[in-house]
Order: sequence, then C-alpha cells, then structure tokens
Amino acid sequence: MEIAPAEGAHPTLLFGVVPEEKSGKNRLHLDFVPDDQAAEVERLLRMGATRADAGQHDVPWVVLADPEGNEFCVLAARPS
Repeated sequence: MEIAPAEGAHPTLLFGVVPEEKSGKNRLHLDFVPDDQAAEVERLLRMGATRADAGQHDVPWVVLADPEGNEFCVLAARPS
C-alpha cells in the first residue's frame, strides 16, 4: 500500500507486508495532521484501522492501529 498526496507527488509512504507478527514497540511512529480530524478518523476506520489504547487519557489526538497492530495518531488540525 502506498500513500501519496497526489498523482506523481512526493514524498510518499510505502508499506510492505512481512510474514512476522508485531513483537514489540513500533520503531517508527506516524502522526497525521488532517484538515478534519473526525472525518479522517472515520475514513481510516472504514479502511480497516481500529482504535488503540496507548495509555492516553484526555488528549486532542486519536490513537489508531493498522490491521497489523501498528499504532499511529491522528492529530487535530493546526490553526492557520
């Protein structure tokens, strides 16, 4: 799976499947800053992400996990 901002634009993120299961803490953590946090969270959930508990409490970001259990955050939009 590859995530890109637009056709032919760079940088992109490319995700490869590996046969091993996740066995520890992620070595890379991604934070996404969309224009509309709620809409992006719903879009990602429809694509197979799940809500994750990383020990967060009352915070302005949402922690999700991909289908393999890798956590990432969806932050609130930054003020312009």
